[in-house]
Amino acid sequence: MSIYDLDKTIQSRKGADPESSWTAKLFAKGPEKCAEKFGEEAIEAIIEAAKGNRDGLISEAADSLYHLLVMCAARDITLADIEAELDRRTHQSGIAEKASR
Repeated sequence: MSIYDLDKTIQSRKGADPESSWTAKLFAKGPEKCAEKFGEEAIEAIIEAAKGNRDGLISEAADSLYHLLVMCAARDITLADIEAELDRRTHQSGIAEKASR
């Protein structure tokens, strides 16, 4: 599954019956819960990276990407919005971009 397919699936679950999918259940719990779940998964990915556990990191990175997209979708931010920001940043060095924040 590509990240684009994942994003389409996540977007399609907004407003769906919470009993029908995990994603819909997360949306029903609100943006704050979606953010909390992303934080949990990001920490788990960090732990696996620190341990040097390649398979664990792959699994947790996949979970983190999923939960990142859910968290953003809960705040009406799309993958296209994120891509546009990344594109904007490619026109300057990372050092200059960081200094502009």
